[in-house]
Amino acid sequence: MSYDLMVFDQAVAPRNRDNFIRWYEDVTKWDDPRDYFSPHGMTGNLGAFYDSLRQTFPPMNGPHAISEAQVDDPEVTDYMLAESAIYMAFAWSVSGTARQSVIQNAISANVGFFDVSSPSGVIAHDRSVLMKLEF
Repeated sequence: MSYDLMVFDQAVAPRNRDNFIRWYEDVTKWDDPRDYFSPHGMTGNLGAFYDSLRQTFPPMNGPHAISEAQVDDPEVTDYMLAESAIYMAFAWSVSGTARQSVIQNAISANVGFFDVSSPSGVIAHDRSVLMKLEF
């Protein structure tokens, strides 16, 4: 089991919670004809977010993947790079640091945030909301 978070292009994701959850469920079917490990073709500022976050939480797959020798490092993260969203699965041992880092990078890159693993599932489209989530 992992600690899962998602960021998204706010221009694409619905603002209404019910519509957002339906959109999220469609995105996470992973059935678009794309390489979900490649950042090419992502919308908005998702590429900037990914480039920044992967410096601290390196991807386990794709063109920026870590070496096999590093695979047991708890910061190694499973990314699924959709066109308008990035789904991230972190080790639970780094969940607090991962959440804070994702929020900070989401603020910097101006992308939305969804706390997939939280029972309440915070959805933040705006930087002002994200800033309130910072520790």
